[in-house]
Amino acid sequence: MVPPTASSPSPLAGRVAIVTGASRGIGRAIALRLAQEGMHIVIAAKSTTPHPTLPGTIYTVAEEVRRAGVRALPLAVDVRDDAAVAAMATRTLSVFGRIDALVCNSGALWWRDVADTPLSRYDLVHSVNARGAFACVRAVLPAMRAAGFGRIIVMSPPMEGMARWTKGKAAYLISKWGMTILALGAGAELAGSGVTVNALWPATLVESYATKNFGLGRRGQWRKADIVADAVERLVAEVEGAGGGPGGALTTGEALIDEEYLRRRGWADGDFVRYRCEAGVEPPKAWPPPEVEAWATEGDAADRPPGVQRGEGKIRSRL
Repeated sequence: MVPPTASSPSPLAGRVAIVTGASRGIGRAIALRLAQEGMHIVIAAKSTTPHPTLPGTIYTVAEEVRRAGVRALPLAVDVRDDAAVAAMATRTLSVFGRIDALVCNSGALWWRDVADTPLSRYDLVHSVNARGAFACVRAVLPAMRAAGFGRIIVMSPPMEGMARWTKGKAAYLISKWGMTILALGAGAELAGSGVTVNALWPATLVESYATKNFGLGRRGQWRKADIVADAVERLVAEVEGAGGGPGGALTTGEALIDEEYLRRRGWADGDFVRYRCEAGVEPPKAWPPPEVEAWATEGDAADRPPGVQRGEGKIRSRL
């Protein structure tokens, strides 16, 4: 979904993107959106066999990608495994000869107080989120630097204005802000190289298995994953002189909100209607975090999996 002002044909045709955590949800939406623009897609995730409550595997998404008329490479990757991450980059270069984009979408969720967070859970969210993204970025940088082109996006929130959202989420936010610092630092280090690095986060809750399984509100409070996928596509498609920064500069080293970034790229109020999960209902903003987290506490017990209380999340990996 692109506004009428977007350029055509796509400048992304024939390029190659690695999307981690792409077997379902937001990662799948990103993979399919980039495939629509002609990019060949590496689907890097842990899910290789169907799960009864979590549909989608690297192979099912690969078939969807191929239906867009591009090539797909499904790879079983656990971002905590350094050898698997290195092999992901090596295999991509072997098959396609290039790596143009990396989207670090793999993630682990844990919302509990510090006293209720075992160190094993802290280590898990950190190793998947901050460390996993760091490892993936390091793995693709040599190829991107050699080519003088690369677009790296990590799925993590800005740090400004987040103080009131930290209660009960300390371990999780340490790991997610680690990803944001990675984007800010690497973006500055790579300035002028042709490689951009940014963090991206949604303005509202987004429909996914996390929002569904954890009872984070209702469909009227969510946007479709398409909005995140469209923001990723615009970031990957940026070229010097027609980017989203001042004077058309490439966007890099920023912590972005999907809606705010799309407005930079020409989206108007009416363009966001199509992202509503429920017709006629505009979802409330989750960014900046509201004073009262109604979006995360509403919903009947029937909407939540067993053992998950209102506003809580158990560990879940999108790998």
